[in-house]
Amino acid sequence: MHILLWIILMTGINGLLALSGAFSFFFSKKFLNKITIFLVSFSIGALLGGALFHFIPESLAVLKAQKTILILVLGVVAFYLLEKILHWHHCHGKQGKCEHVFTYLILYGDAIHNFIDGLIIASSFIISIPFGIIASLLIMAHELPQEISDFGVLIHGGFTRKKALFYNFLVQLTAVLGGILGFYFLNLNQYAVYLLPFAAGGFIYIALMDLVPEVFKEKKLAKILGNILSIILGLLILISAKLLIG
Repeated sequence: MHILLWIILMTGINGLLALSGAFSFFFSKKFLNKITIFLVSFSIGALLGGALFHFIPESLAVLKAQKTILILVLGVVAFYLLEKILHWHHCHGKQGKCEHVFTYLILYGDAIHNFIDGLIIASSFIISIPFGIIASLLIMAHELPQEISDFGVLIHGGFTRKKALFYNFLVQLTAVLGGILGFYFLNLNQYAVYLLPFAAGGFIYIALMDLVPEVFKEKKLAKILGNILSIILGLLILISAKLLIG
């Protein structure tokens, strides 16, 4: 049982990363509105970097290329259909502004990602406690920049700061669920690889179909260049994590 306690502890700490957006309370709403578009741009790079340099290569290490591509396409189609359903549910019959649907897509995609992280943490602790601690810290290092960028996307999409923090934290706790299920049902870990290309398809869809159009609304040259640099920074951080951490 002490292994299970370690898993719950580390996945719980991982969940606290969702509160990294609390830094925003030190800024005025006006200033926060100015920088959220750059966090959206950073999120584009982070989502594409996670999909292209983490999820897909890890899938190809186990699955055949045809199967990986098929599941990835299924992920794209599933998130497209989900977006249409969410748009009808949240905006149908509403007059005026309604929250951008991509905010909920980000949350669903992140929930799958965090669940997989929980399974990985559980597998690592089952091997040994020191290995589990190291694996957990590496996952947290990878998660932190993405959680900050996700928070920015939620704010840009119409969430209040409190609502964004709450939902981000709630979604991050799916890692705890993944950790507990991974401990009790070890065979779940071998199926986690099928979730990777599915999540990658979702991330690619959100980045290209939802977030890129938001960024291209900017007309000022300075902001356009800032957005491009933010996208590149998001990509570089995820590529660096792959090269340094593996």
